Amino acid sequence: MNKPTKRKLNPTAKLAIDFGPLVVFVITYARFDIYAATAAFMTTTVAAVAASWALTRHITLMLRVTAVVVLVFGTLTLVLHDPRFIKVKPTLVYTLFGATLLWGYLFRKPLLALVLDSMIHLTEEGWRKLTLRWAAFFFVMAFVNEIVWRTQPEPFWVNFKLFGFPPITVIFAALQYRLLMRYAAEQPNPEAEAEREEVS
Repeated sequence: MNKPTKRKLNPTAKLAIDFGPLVVFVITYARFDIYAATAAFMTTTVAAVAASWALTRHITLMLRVTAVVVLVFGTLTLVLHDPRFIKVKPTLVYTLFGATLLWGYLFRKPLLALVLDSMIHLTEEGWRKLTLRWAAFFFVMAFVNEIVWRTQPEPFWVNFKLFGFPPITVIFAALQYRLLMRYAAEQPNPEAEAEREEVS
């Protein structure tokens, strides 16, 4: 049976899918409370997954993992009426991605393209260096989330999810430009491409 053809997502739609649920979460929290925001977050995350599939016939690994964690921890938040579950969600997601990349680094598996849905082509050394950097970054972000939600007021943590984490991630990604240029490969890494196809 042939796999559905994967289509490329335009930048505007990608931004809406990646950050739409988070924006809705912050806006809903500002008007209601953490529980209404959590319910809205869960709903829009499911909508983002559906939109990704409808537009590209593909759901990125990051979106898949994030959606599962959001639904599980969001449900626990609402059922147990305990906001700590939704607050620890970013910690778990970042830790999962960091651990996945570290595992790939240790066993020489090119998993970074899977996590970031990357279309860049690097040499083997470039992939290993970039993988180690992103793994460390995800672990640091998990630690930062723990510090913020445990030490700061709830409104600060909610706003930090939108105005803190995304900008930090963009800046970190931009700082990798020199590495990407230094280790750019003219042709795709066959092992990395095969790994991506297998998981996708």
